[in-house]
Amino acid sequence: MTVTDEGVAAFLARAAEAGARGTGGPVREVTALTGGTYNALYTVELGGGERLVLKVPPPADRPRLRYEAELLCGEALFYRSAAAAGVPAPRVVHAETAEGPGREPFLLMTHVPGVPWWEVAERMADAERERLRGDLGALVARLHTVTGPGFGYPAPSAGPPAARWAGAFAAMTGAVLDDAERYGAWLPFPVPVVRARLAAAADVLDAVDVPALVHFDLWPGNVLIDGPVGSRTISGLIDGERMMWGDPLADFASLSLFVGDAERDTAFLAGYRAGGGTAELDGPALRRIALYRCYLYLIMLVEVVPRGYGPERVAWAREYVGPRLAAALEGAAG
Repeated sequence: MTVTDEGVAAFLARAAEAGARGTGGPVREVTALTGGTYNALYTVELGGGERLVLKVPPPADRPRLRYEAELLCGEALFYRSAAAAGVPAPRVVHAETAEGPGREPFLLMTHVPGVPWWEVAERMADAERERLRGDLGALVARLHTVTGPGFGYPAPSAGPPAARWAGAFAAMTGAVLDDAERYGAWLPFPVPVVRARLAAAADVLDAVDVPALVHFDLWPGNVLIDGPVGSRTISGLIDGERMMWGDPLADFASLSLFVGDAERDTAFLAGYRAGGGTAELDGPALRRIALYRCYLYLIMLVEVVPRGYGPERVAWAREYVGPRLAAALEGAAG
């Protein structure tokens, strides 16, 4: 999806009409950002030099997964919650997240300096990496101090918050498996087999009784790093659109993508515990993490169909994600 310069100006005008400060001036430059896979994303430089980021989802009638309805609702809530917890993240300038005819939803936020962690990871010295992983652990622990009204996704279309995490998680995994059947997505096992194996492991979820703020997409592309080599800092956690109220250990799933298991990362765990996080990684806890990996991997495998990815990306998903989903299902079984 592409938003024209006129479209960007119209979104800014709507924000200004709603009273959002600093959005009524002239636009100097609009730059499309790459790296996102669902929403259209732009940096907007205003006449006074301020930089904002505009995020616009595709039309609601485009093929998508069920959980992707009103994603911006969760993202705006994540940034506001992160700010309350003292975690660096974009500040929401204006948000209109409801989907409906005639008015496109959008999110306008401040620009956070820095580059994604993965862009500098290979050039980062071990000592700096260890320090930053500890810092990340402390920030994630702060996120998990924020609690919600119940379990599940916050978008109105997701329905009221659930009283039990097991019920919310069953609904979430059930929805993505329904999507798999609807789109004919490839999975390493038939959908009924996956449903049954997830249900058989669900007893470990009953231990979760506090709905914590979960980002659920904290891979190195969504952690911004800024500053000179050797003394870099984490400047922001971004792309909070998959935010949910759930088990803090659910964040361990995406934290492990492409960098090794978070539950074995001593620097991250030290920072997480120093920041007040509870990480008693016993057998039931590891089974819960495996369940959350199952959910993340299911999303990654199913979304390739409605997003229309090419053969190379589809093959990567089968070869990289498929075996990991199989392993996570085994881990969830204990």
